[in-house]
Amino acid sequence: MRLGLALGYWGRGPSADHVPLALEAERLGYDSVWTAESWGSDAFTPLTWIAAQTSRIKLGTAVAQMAARSPTTTAMHALTLDHLSGGRVMLGLGLSGPQVVEGWYGRPFPKSPLTATREYVDVVRQVLRREGPVELDGRFHSHPYRGSDGTGLGKALKPITHPLRSGLPVLLGAEGPKNIAQTARIADGWLPLYWSPMRTAVYEASLDAAPEGFLVAPMARAKVCDDVAEGLLPVKAMLGFYIGGMGHAARNFHADLMGRMGFEEEARRVQELFLAGRREEAVLAVPDAFADEISLIGPRERIAERLDLWRKGPVTDLLLLSPDPHTLRVLADLN
Repeated sequence: MRLGLALGYWGRGPSADHVPLALEAERLGYDSVWTAESWGSDAFTPLTWIAAQTSRIKLGTAVAQMAARSPTTTAMHALTLDHLSGGRVMLGLGLSGPQVVEGWYGRPFPKSPLTATREYVDVVRQVLRREGPVELDGRFHSHPYRGSDGTGLGKALKPITHPLRSGLPVLLGAEGPKNIAQTARIADGWLPLYWSPMRTAVYEASLDAAPEGFLVAPMARAKVCDDVAEGLLPVKAMLGFYIGGMGHAARNFHADLMGRMGFEEEARRVQELFLAGRREEAVLAVPDAFADEISLIGPRERIAERLDLWRKGPVTDLLLLSPDPHTLRVLADLN
């Protein structure tokens, strides 16, 4: 099981520790470093900055939001950075949810998310293969554009720049069972948002069709500390925000996922409290048991025992959310 460093996205401003953390991860032998985006900083610019100051570590987006860019634009970002970094890019994509897609990007959330995702990946693959002009008679992503409001003058094109790697890895962030199953068919890997090594049966049916070499790369917050309860607070804060705030009361993919993992009643309670403006209560209502299952928190010996559980399942790459160099060193030593 390889280790990766997940840096996430910026908060109020740039994070001064991201480059030093990436350099330390590379020194320690970590395989990859990952950036993200929500509705603030983008995923590709910080990754390019990190690429310029590292030499070996792979560079991933976990995730770049599909609604933020057309698939050809995303492919341009990936192939450009792949050239500049010497072939180190791993392209992680995510559809996001209706609240972000419509509220931030100002475009409709696709009525058929599976089809939209499949078409998006198809176009990205065509650009990276550069076997001919990009052509797709799609429901969501037509190339050339054939809409009634177009000029009809669109021309099928292939990229001027020759991609460095036609097989640049494409991974998808997917949560629903059908979405995960499709990911196993069309992508090179899967980026689970929550992964419990104690509940791998939740994902087994969806991963049945995964080919050999398919990547399973979940994120997990890690912290070497003596007080487990205190160490879990940032995990609970993250869960409270995602389950309560990253969605609508009637449609929240994160709350649905927590429910499928055996915490349905607790997920709805967290959501109710958060949407009622009682955010601190929502965070405290996140079960310690759930937060603990999806993270690596506690003394070194406890983390070593729990790390064994992660190795026994299908996880190929463990992406650690840890802004703590000491924790990164301990995990590198234990792995």
